Amino acid sequence: MYKLSLLSILAQLVISTSCFAQDNDSPYSWDWKKDGIWLGAGFGGSVGGLLIGKEKTPYTEEQLNAIDKDDLFVLDRWAAGNYSKSASVASDYPFYGSFAVPFALLFDNTINNETVTVLGLYIESLATTSAIFTLTAGLVDRPRPLVFSEEAPMERRLRKTSKRSFYSGHVAASATAMFFAAKVYSDFHPDSKLRPYFWAGAATVPAAIGYLRLKAGKHYLTDIVLGYTLGALTGYLVPELHKKKEKSLQLYPSAGLTPMGREVNGLAIRYSF
Repeated sequence: MYKLSLLSILAQLVISTSCFAQDNDSPYSWDWKKDGIWLGAGFGGSVGGLLIGKEKTPYTEEQLNAIDKDDLFVLDRWAAGNYSKSASVASDYPFYGSFAVPFALLFDNTINNETVTVLGLYIESLATTSAIFTLTAGLVDRPRPLVFSEEAPMERRLRKTSKRSFYSGHVAASATAMFFAAKVYSDFHPDSKLRPYFWAGAATVPAAIGYLRLKAGKHYLTDIVLGYTLGALTGYLVPELHKKKEKSLQLYPSAGLTPMGREVNGLAIRYSF
């Protein structure tokens, strides 16, 4: 799982740039009151989840021996017993790297003009994912696949974090960051030929992380699928919900000629629905 300190850093970046005005050409709108409440709820949920998680107690050897992998969901049993320290370490590189992708968008001159809004939406997306994940991980006890591995050190199997398999925070957070980047780039550049590459990266990176987390014995298949789905939806929907709506009623000047050849000037009304 990613740390709250990351969210704090991002929050400071938004606050430090809040003096800049939003560009009217931005596809998004930002409301400091409504979005401030949203951010507060996200941060509050994250803190609450962490506090709940701290109350977990580690497995005892007796409890560990009593766990039966046949009690697992049938699609998850094959992963029980997986363990690889190298795969766990390898999963961290694309995980942390994915957080930098939305920042790379700011090198685009068009998107850079909307730094405040884009960073605000990014923090909002991560805060939402963080709150959902930490609360779920804190409330649900599910043994990680490595608990069933004879190769995993007993000290590692007995940690209280070994109860936090459900669901994958690595996959959820990376999916949020990657899908957010693809969505924002697509909204700013709907005709760009680079859009397919952004979406391909958004789909591939969290999936690769999920594979490594499976191999590492950190999560089951259902943990990966749920984390991927929730993260991708958050990364896509937060920007989508902030898109500006086109005005249904528009007034604009109009000029033309009558059948008799006389020039007329006036106002035209357009209503879309």
